[in-house]
Amino acid sequence: MPEHTPSLSTAREQALAVRARYEVLEERLNGRTWSLHELMIGFSNDVGHIGRLLLAHDGTWDIDGDPRAELTHKLAESVWWAFVLADRLGIDLDEAYGETMTSIGEGLDAAIARTRGADGTGPAE
Repeated sequence: MPEHTPSLSTAREQALAVRARYEVLEERLNGRTWSLHELMIGFSNDVGHIGRLLLAHDGTWDIDGDPRAELTHKLAESVWWAFVLADRLGIDLDEAYGETMTSIGEGLDAAIARTRGADGTGPAE
């Protein structure tokens, strides 16, 4: 594992810098940058590819190459897509992530508390 893992803010900056370079190519090749819908199709394509890579990882789908290396790349690329889409939509993922994890965590804590038995381990009686 790398010694330094970038924060969401740093990762966002990196993602948008890469996206800016893609936009240069899109302008040169297509005369315009991708629409929000085209970006989503790109993201969806990569998510679908992750499904096949998971099958390869489990040994039920044959691929050329190393499934783990491919999964590592595609999962990181999916994070990139999330930053790109959030930026296009004006969503601050740093803030949204923190709020979402807090909300999910609180909901899970409440569900765990509701299902705890008298001895503290099993379902409530």
